[in-house]
Amino acid sequence: MLDRPDLRWVLATAGAALALALGLAAAPPAEAAGPGLAARAAAPPAASLPPASVPGAPVPSASRPATDPPASPRAIGGARLDGHGLIVDYPSGSVPRLPGVQASAFVVADAGTGQVLAAQDPHGWYRPASTLKVLTAIALIPVLNPNATVVASEQATSTVANVAGLVAGRPYQISDLFTALLTISANDAAIALAQAAGSFGKGMALINAEARHLRADDTAAVDPNGLDAPGQHTSAYDLALIARQALRMPAFLKYDQTITARFVVARHKAETLFNQNSLLTRYPGAIGGKIGWTSAAGATYIGMARRHGVTLIVTLLHCPALTEINSAEKLLDWGFSADGKVTPVGTLVAPLQPPSASPSASPFASPSASPDGRPAATRAARATAHPDRAASPSVLAAAGFSCIAVIVAGLGLAYSRRHSAAARGRRGRA
Repeated sequence: MLDRPDLRWVLATAGAALALALGLAAAPPAEAAGPGLAARAAAPPAASLPPASVPGAPVPSASRPATDPPASPRAIGGARLDGHGLIVDYPSGSVPRLPGVQASAFVVADAGTGQVLAAQDPHGWYRPASTLKVLTAIALIPVLNPNATVVASEQATSTVANVAGLVAGRPYQISDLFTALLTISANDAAIALAQAAGSFGKGMALINAEARHLRADDTAAVDPNGLDAPGQHTSAYDLALIARQALRMPAFLKYDQTITARFVVARHKAETLFNQNSLLTRYPGAIGGKIGWTSAAGATYIGMARRHGVTLIVTLLHCPALTEINSAEKLLDWGFSADGKVTPVGTLVAPLQPPSASPSASPFASPSASPDGRPAATRAARATAHPDRAASPSVLAAAGFSCIAVIVAGLGLAYSRRHSAAARGRRGRA
């Protein structure tokens, strides 16, 4: 039998190992770089940021969610982009000055080089309104079969406003829904597309996963159409990252550049969709974009144009109504004249990993998806994307329980040896 001091030591060690294992199992996983969205959402409300420095730009408190982004010593895209005011660098007096626009936040960026030419409060959190539909589109286009159909649900058809006029119980082709999403900003089409991923929750998971893939860490999507929702926000910088990804997708551009299209709402009922983005028809070189509006968000906008081999992205948040496209045109004109002449103030960062793919439960998945719903390259990338992260709680818990098993085995071995020695002693004395 073990001596009592030895027994107490072994039991205490085993108890400590068990407590460590249980604690690790309950602990949240470590994050690779700074507080994530969950931490930001749980943070206490911060004071409102100072008003925008652009002349006449209003910043009512309703333009921001309850929680502003935490202060960061180095913002994504460069330290200068952490500022809240106007950010631009003129190397000489010959460079044209940035025009005044009424927007609380904006970014002007070269999509090809990734250089941010000028910005205003680029990482400030604002309500996205329908610019969020661009994120919805680029997240779901790769994983939904455009020729498949999805039956409109009560959730989709009861969305206010029901822009496309979807009828509950009727099937709609995925490609038609994407066209409605990006031309007339159909809120009901956004819900139907998210549900086509297998469920509304799975669709939203894909949308937020795409934001993380793009390193759009100022963005949290609660609904797929951009209607105001608690905890939903984006930034002008993130919208530029999202727009840059959209430019890489021919399918997105096909839907987004559609000027008019016929949309069958129900049997014997069809309507003509007219693209709301007037930049396409009135600005030379325009190649796409998306407008947005809610009373709380104000007017929001993504605009994209190409001239002489240069592609520019302009994003604006919280503008007065009906001023967003005029403001975008001014910023695009400036960008084309200043590109290559001003010193960049930051850069659009590259994505972290391949885009997320469709969940295996989705009956509308693209045929190119693997049996588990993700391409092999995506699975491999997910396995190696964050080698610097701490091990997961389940792995650490397993290691802790392995320690306990070793200790218990040692206890049994020690007991067996001492028991055998005692038996031999009794036989020698007999």
